Amino acid sequence: MGSKKLFYGWWVLGALFLITGYISGVVSFGFTSVFKPIADEFGWSYARVSIAASIRGLEIALLAPIVGLLLDRIGPRKLIFTGALLTGFGLTFLSRIHSLWTFYGAFALIAVGTSTCIGVVPITVTGYWFHRRVSLATGIVVCGSAAGGLLVPIVTMVIDSFGWRTAMVVFGAATWLILLSLSIIVRHSPERYGLFPDGEPCPDADELQGSAGQAKSAYKDLGVWQALTTREFWHLQTAFICHVFAIHAVLTHVMPYLSSIGFSRPIGSLAAGAIPVLSVAGRLSFGWLGDRQDKRRITAIGIGLTGISLFGFAFLERSGEWLLAPVIILLSIGYGGPVPMIPAMLREYFGRSHLGSIVGLSQGMAMVGSITGQLLAGFVFDTYGRYQAAWIVFAAVNLLGALSILSAPKLDERLQRSQGALGNDALEAS
Repeated sequence: MGSKKLFYGWWVLGALFLITGYISGVVSFGFTSVFKPIADEFGWSYARVSIAASIRGLEIALLAPIVGLLLDRIGPRKLIFTGALLTGFGLTFLSRIHSLWTFYGAFALIAVGTSTCIGVVPITVTGYWFHRRVSLATGIVVCGSAAGGLLVPIVTMVIDSFGWRTAMVVFGAATWLILLSLSIIVRHSPERYGLFPDGEPCPDADELQGSAGQAKSAYKDLGVWQALTTREFWHLQTAFICHVFAIHAVLTHVMPYLSSIGFSRPIGSLAAGAIPVLSVAGRLSFGWLGDRQDKRRITAIGIGLTGISLFGFAFLERSGEWLLAPVIILLSIGYGGPVPMIPAMLREYFGRSHLGSIVGLSQGMAMVGSITGQLLAGFVFDTYGRYQAAWIVFAAVNLLGALSILSAPKLDERLQRSQGALGNDALEAS
């Protein structure tokens, strides 16, 4: 670290970690705990209840590019503050629903709020503050969502003890208290505080001019539309969509699935919480390796592990309880590993100038896979009374995603093209 005092980026990273952890634990992972109580009270099918998660995914998909654009322009603090207010109101509104449409409306409000707190914002802000350690730093911040899995048993206990309506009021109030406080810590970029990414002190004017010239001669940041014209973006994006297509469906349906094949609700709750918690091993180890090895290969391994584990997930009913633990462990590592790698590669391939907009567009597209996967899982169960066919399809899709990321051009090819473009710009200018 270049500065003697603790680099402020680590404080920002800590706040983003806690924000992501709370939202993920209560809203994203916690949805599986409230899934069955709501379905039982109103007599709704699993597919209808799953639509709520899909609405959340659809809104995030639509809002992610807008959030990314706003993030580049106004910074993260205002976005997180607004998102905290809306999420708290959404959870409180959920406690008062009495019809399917108000149920969907509550989740629409929650989706608007959470989209400005997690996803695009923490990943992009991490990219602003870190460069040499961007994979590891991203791995740490996305571990916040994994740590949120620790809240699933607590969310389940509160729901089972006091009823799901009272629980939503409690969690709504906690959202205001926790997230509004943490939003004060988050800052936009290190340059505003006399630092470079990774905590390096800003050089004097002559050094700054020289280092900027060297940086521009080696690399050229791309805008959003320029990034869309590259092979790299679409290889990465295909892999990303394939991964969330399966993972988000598993996270939503894991408790109903395990209940349908004879596992108790407490075991289902532990499994649902274990997946994000154990994914920490993948997020940190892959993040550490990503700063040292070819990110494409590391990411492909994680997506491939997801596909392999889903085949085992499909046959838990036949194998019995002995297979549950190894499948959950393998699935968790495969789930967690690619999470920090995709945004880290986006930063490396396309630069920092428009990172928020590019990450937002990427996540918005990926949510199409999330929406489709969750709906497909619910449809398969309602049609056949079993989830197994959905898991097999998801496994095959993830193996295709691994092949997509492996076939992406290397970063040095991107740099060569960038240098060529800069050379052409210089010739045109002369």
